[in-house]
Amino acid sequence: MKAMILAAGKGERMRPLTDQIPKPLLEVAGKPLIVWHIEKLAKAHFKEVVINHAYLGEMIESYLGNGSKWSLKIHYSREGTPLETAGGIKKALTFLGDEPFLVVNADIFTDLDYIVLKNMNLDKFKGHLIMVKNPPHHMQGDFVLKDNIIALEGGNKLTFSGLAIYRPEIFEEIEMEPVAKLAPILKKLIDAGSVSGEEYHGIWCDIGTPKRLEEINFFLKNNNFKS
Repeated sequence: MKAMILAAGKGERMRPLTDQIPKPLLEVAGKPLIVWHIEKLAKAHFKEVVINHAYLGEMIESYLGNGSKWSLKIHYSREGTPLETAGGIKKALTFLGDEPFLVVNADIFTDLDYIVLKNMNLDKFKGHLIMVKNPPHHMQGDFVLKDNIIALEGGNKLTFSGLAIYRPEIFEEIEMEPVAKLAPILKKLIDAGSVSGEEYHGIWCDIGTPKRLEEINFFLKNNNFKS
């Protein structure tokens, strides 16, 4: 299985921290966010990782190089202008191949072991989402998890973590503009009962603002977190 890290966002809500540096290179516990993901992917025996980028993407490439430092190969999908999540994934399909692949949002922090996802069998489903308890900034949640199947309604909603496995045909078959959001596509698949899921109860944080970056650093420091 290959993996893709979504790193093309401009990080407007993180300003002024992102005026001179792309959000994936902001540090959590003394290490750039994206490096946490790279290390976890390498530890889980992923061999190829695709990273899309737009804003200050050359800084990401300069920092990470070809991935040999972590004994994996990094492919870069250069967007220039951000294509949104679905558009970015579709553009990167030439690197991702014909098998299901893992997608990770660069701007989250989690202690989830990615080997769990690498060994995932989708069976009859087209995607698999990792869900988490609703954080304070998103108490309304996203989707319902019922008997390991994702639903739009019918129970208490959880929050989509930004970690998922997708089949490439999702992005090959669906008609969409080059710039395309993921949410409408996911909702159609979920409505058709085509997406499985599970809830993760460990550490997870969506680092979308300077305040949340400060909070996760404070939490990890005071809990003696080690990678």
